[in-house]
Amino acid sequence: MSDPYGEAGRGGPESPAGGAWDGWFPSAAEFYGYRSHYAGLPLVAPDEAGAGTVTDPGAVAWLMYHEEIDGVCEGFVRGDRAEHARAIVINGWDDPIEDGPDDVIGVLTENADRLPRLRSIFLGDIPAEACEISWIKQTDVTPLLEAFPLLERFEVRGGDGLRLRPVRHGSLKVLRFESGGLPGSVARAVGECDLPGLEHLELWLGVSHYGGDATAADLEGIFSGERLPALRRLGLRDSEFQDEIAAAVASAPVVARLEALSLAMGTLSDAGAEALLSGQPLTHLRALDLHHHYLSDGMMERVRRALPGVEVDLSQQADIIEGERYVAVSE
Repeated sequence: MSDPYGEAGRGGPESPAGGAWDGWFPSAAEFYGYRSHYAGLPLVAPDEAGAGTVTDPGAVAWLMYHEEIDGVCEGFVRGDRAEHARAIVINGWDDPIEDGPDDVIGVLTENADRLPRLRSIFLGDIPAEACEISWIKQTDVTPLLEAFPLLERFEVRGGDGLRLRPVRHGSLKVLRFESGGLPGSVARAVGECDLPGLEHLELWLGVSHYGGDATAADLEGIFSGERLPALRRLGLRDSEFQDEIAAAVASAPVVARLEALSLAMGTLSDAGAEALLSGQPLTHLRALDLHHHYLSDGMMERVRRALPGVEVDLSQQADIIEGERYVAVSE
């Protein structure tokens, strides 16, 4: 079985996802630029110079980007390299502001039998300089999970039009949704999915202005952990109701089995931190990521003292601007 965390393996705080990001969770800054690796593999476009010299098609992640990307994908999946491909990154499509990636998804799902070794997909890895995250039009991504039952890593960027139906997927280990506004229906669907092997779950919830209508109640399926028995890393991030999430986390059954928790990138205040400290013990965690927050200096010190053996990230103490707190990523 391939390792979705890549060459570095699991468990280490330096690279829990095999070189895909530094630390336990990716930082917001990583979506602003173009990546060079994915799932621990160097990125190569099928039609770029040098692609023909790749001797092992399974040793690279294949980057699909083109205005006519469905044609590029179809050409790739019908070629000799497809049967060896382990990772595919969809870096854009015809017009991601106006249209979703339905055609790309169709090409991949209709040719799933030609991609027997595919284990990792990033749908919509479009950097901010090319298209703001809130502008990326998405669609129902469930067909990809249904067509690839051996998929171990699935990541999606963009929340506009994003849909997910509850499914059972026995192989998935990493599931991430990055958005400037995550629909509540998607948050609920994640909690209703049966994902017995999932180890890393991450949602960027965003703001209501960009379609983020999820509430803490929509996360109850995740908080219970009933369908997530293997979960070890949970990120509920970039939320304008971060304090409510913190209060729910304080008594959530899923927390007891986690090794890393991220409530970063949102509007966390002293009230949310107080709820965390007043709830169930967090001393079993190896890492607590709270970066980009609105905690006072005194509360930051209290958090550090309460969790002496935990790697706590309290970087990026943000300032309230004209009485408002802002998430790290929205537009």
